[in-house]
Amino acid sequence: MEAALRPANPANSPINNSVAASSTAATARPTAIKPLDPDSRAVTRAAPVAAPLQRGIKWDTRLQGDVARAQQAVDYLARVASQLEALKADLSAKISGRGDPARQIEARSQQLASALESRRKQAGGGVDAQLDFSDGQPAMTRFRIRGFDLAALQSPDRQTYAFSVGSAGGPQLSATIEPGMTPEEIAARLDRTLSPVQVRVGLDKQQQLVFSAPESEWSGIKDAIAISGRGRVDVAEDPSGLAPEQWDVGNPDALRQSLREVVQALARVRRSQDAAGTVLSAAMARVDQPAIPEAELAAISGDFASTAASHDYQALLAITSALVGVSRERVQALLGLR
Repeated sequence: MEAALRPANPANSPINNSVAASSTAATARPTAIKPLDPDSRAVTRAAPVAAPLQRGIKWDTRLQGDVARAQQAVDYLARVASQLEALKADLSAKISGRGDPARQIEARSQQLASALESRRKQAGGGVDAQLDFSDGQPAMTRFRIRGFDLAALQSPDRQTYAFSVGSAGGPQLSATIEPGMTPEEIAARLDRTLSPVQVRVGLDKQQQLVFSAPESEWSGIKDAIAISGRGRVDVAEDPSGLAPEQWDVGNPDALRQSLREVVQALARVRRSQDAAGTVLSAAMARVDQPAIPEAELAAISGDFASTAASHDYQALLAITSALVGVSRERVQALLGLR
């Protein structure tokens, strides 16, 4: 196989190395190796050859990751939106007396609960527990620190707090809260202090402190936050705001509350769909990949097909190794770049 797809960093790319190996194995001229044992049969080994000609396809791996994450988020959010729309219709019919789809509501609620449970695996790591998608950034876990709120921080005296985040007890970070600081100023001061350890601080709609950390780091952070004078502190993760497994379809008040939750969740999902769609469109617009001539595409396809159809073990091993971990979503994202 004389041609191989070349990513942006060919020197470090396992796919490039594997396909190149298959090219070498497929085109090298075999040479006989004299056996050490006179009763053994001679074996052959491919002679070293020059690296094959690489055809000019380059992929921006960071852009590829952005596209894949956004595409998975779009697919996941579309599925959740469809389930929420169906639940909204059934709950409305039940409340208004236009029907009694109690069993259907229960089945749809279980289906939605399953979709929410699988969010981390299916949403590409960009949709958080509140079903928010934020500009292609990793999903964040929101939490509170019990007893560490604005009421405790807005004191007439100057206060300095030292924080440590992590199982090793460091690094040590400190923030000074001055008398008269506004909630926004306090949140900004804490945010600057804790951002080096991937903990961010802001205010919620009730003007209360809310902390956040990447979901991928949350398990190592939640039990390892200490504040000077308090030691290890307790944290409480913010609820997702949607718990279909707890709904009571036989209680009119509970049904109305469930409908409100569904409507609010649907509004968040719509906003997230718009955000994910914008990120996906922007990523597509950044693609600077020249069109590949049809003749070259045909040559690449022919080379690959010939190698895949051969019985050469090394070539087939290189191909299968290169394809390990290539998911359907990743292939769709790559195809979308053309």
